[in-house]
Order: sequence, then C-alpha cells, then structure tokens
Amino acid sequence: MTEYLTDYMKATEQELKNCSSLKELERLLAEHKDKIAFMQHERIVHFLVTMMFAIILTIFICTFIFAENLALLILVTMILILLAFYIKHYYFLENTVQKMYRVYDEMLRKKEQFETKENIT
Repeated sequence: MTEYLTDYMKATEQELKNCSSLKELERLLAEHKDKIAFMQHERIVHFLVTMMFAIILTIFICTFIFAENLALLILVTMILILLAFYIKHYYFLENTVQKMYRVYDEMLRKKEQFETKENIT
C-alpha cells in the first residue's frame, strides 16, 4: 500500500503540473476524489486495527505483571513490535491523506483559473 500510494501521489502531482485543459483537470479531480475516499477507508481500518492491537498489548502487559510468566513477556514483545509497525503505517496513511487534501485544493485552484480564462475569452 505504501508503494502504491507514493507512486500514485507522484503521478498525480505530475499530471496536475502538466494539465492544460479544464476537461483533463475535471477527470483528474474526479479520480482524485475517488482515491481520497479509498484512502480514508484504508486509514480508518488501520486505525481500528492499531487500536485493537494497543488494547491487546495492554491486556497482555497487565496479565504479565500479575502472572510473571516468561512466555507472556515474549508475547508482549511480539505484539509491541507488531504495534510499532502498525503505528508507522498508520502515520504514513494519515500524512498522505492530508497531502491528498492539499493536492485536491491545488486542483480546485487550478480549475478556478481555467474557468476564469474561459470566461475572459
């Protein structure tokens, strides 16, 4: 997902830079809105999974404190490592979706410029 989203953002920013017509920009806007919706869904799913792992980690830490079982310590360590990767990925998704919002705003500004040019001519 990280590679897909990174590649998509690079391609979209390049398309926006090279966009020369209102029709082309409207197509790009529609596609970008769909991608934002997909990524918002992806983001909420990863948030829920991350929170689930945080709750599970808390439960196992509390259990380890009371049971003092070495096997639980190994399990806590594994969950902690997994949670760290989930947080890293969620952080990437969150920042990229916010970047997608900024690109969408740029698209809207460019659309206004195209519409202004059409009204003048």
